[in-house]
Amino acid sequence: MFPAPPTFAAEPVDTAQSIIQNQIEAFLNDDAETAYSFASPQIKGKFPDKSIFFDMVKRGYTPVYRPGNFAFGRSKVEGDTVVQEVLISGPDGKDWTALYFLVKQPDGTYKINGVQMLQQAPGPEI
Repeated sequence: MFPAPPTFAAEPVDTAQSIIQNQIEAFLNDDAETAYSFASPQIKGKFPDKSIFFDMVKRGYTPVYRPGNFAFGRSKVEGDTVVQEVLISGPDGKDWTALYFLVKQPDGTYKINGVQMLQQAPGPEI
């Protein structure tokens, strides 16, 4: 008999990609509550209501709100922060790079703490 292999927590990059994918799916489904649930406390402090948050994303982050296609690019882990590049084709057909910043919370979960949109794909080195 061999002992069972140890189980490890999900890789931070895999976790970050899952969170981003789930949030984008929530945007596509106009599910403000679910999309808002992935935001960090800092983001929720700036946008204290899911409707305000959702409207901000619709106005300022259209490629994230309504992507044509998207794919995960490069990623980097620095301490408790994951930077994930997402290559997005916007609804107008233009290519974008979204840099997602996810921060580990005290309970061990990751939350989206910001997104930087760059109108180029791929973006600069992260």
